[in-house]
Amino acid sequence: MSSDIFSVRSTVFIALFTALIAVGAYIAVPIGPVPIVLQNFFVLLTGTLLGSRKGLSVVVTYLLLGAVGLPVFHSGTGGMGIILGPTGGYLIGYIPAVVLTGLISKRKGGGESSSALLILSGALSGAVVVYLFGVPWLKYTLNMSWGKSLSAGMFPFLIGDAIKVAAVVPITRWLKPVIDNLENETS
Repeated sequence: MSSDIFSVRSTVFIALFTALIAVGAYIAVPIGPVPIVLQNFFVLLTGTLLGSRKGLSVVVTYLLLGAVGLPVFHSGTGGMGIILGPTGGYLIGYIPAVVLTGLISKRKGGGESSSALLILSGALSGAVVVYLFGVPWLKYTLNMSWGKSLSAGMFPFLIGDAIKVAAVVPITRWLKPVIDNLENETS
């Protein structure tokens, strides 16, 4: 029974959730400079299910894979050009988002699963952090006004992100005990 981030089970979970974020990037609807994707849903789910430490490992692994050119970003793109481009702020925002989501939604003492309110608060906080990084970066890279940046990089996504945040709660409450049991099994 090991909670070590470098255990085989932890490595498998990190790889699995990295792959889920990459798959979420392929589910993209282009509506302007920022496409609608499921990446952020899987980032938030990673934070609630794996916690801040393993979640950070997942997101950093994902970003490194994309930075070296693997096609893991929206619509099968990769490379530093994407990170430095208009959507790069959202991608970088995944780092503090997964950490904050994991910290807020973490398990309570006594072995009880996180409450729905903690999970919701964590996921909502993580979603806000993504915007806090993404919108200013979009404004800077495209030399837009704040109004245009918000119109292009936040307002069209609010309803979809609210649905994603809400979906994180029941999925986490269903999967968290399963993941915890798998991580705590002895070999």
